[in-house]
Amino acid sequence: MPPTPAPAPVPVDVLVHSSPAEWWQIVAALAPVAVLIAAAVGAFMAWRTLRQKAVADDRAEWWKRTQWALDRALDEDQDIKALGLAALGVLARSELARNEELELLDIAWKSVNGAEEPRHVPARDSNPTIVSQHRVQVAAARLRVTLDERLGRPTPARTKGLAKEEP
Repeated sequence: MPPTPAPAPVPVDVLVHSSPAEWWQIVAALAPVAVLIAAAVGAFMAWRTLRQKAVADDRAEWWKRTQWALDRALDEDQDIKALGLAALGVLARSELARNEELELLDIAWKSVNGAEEPRHVPARDSNPTIVSQHRVQVAAARLRVTLDERLGRPTPARTKGLAKEEP
């Protein structure tokens, strides 16, 4: 017997009912976007935390160098004192120094100079003591100019002139 032919396909009617999406379908569709936003926020927070830690570490190192320079600036030896004042002048220019620290450096400057303007000591003298005193006065004047600039105060012309001299 010959095989019977297969019945012809019968078309199937498909009815599509369009209704508004359920709330959970909307939330499920937005889930990848929410994950991406959460990842971006997490990455930003991690970067910010690392940046704050780096700044805090930099400030801690700045303060260690400042303590070293303050110890030298208050030394009895004039050459060491000049070195300390010069180091304080460099540290005072740093962006890590806030106004509070600059005011502390100003107090140190005043304790070294006795709250007076630096005296002009002639540098051409061959006496090593006078040359060392001149070095201290130039370094003190430079520190004063830097502090005045950063704290927005006027600097006396005599101090500016002394700061421009060679130590």
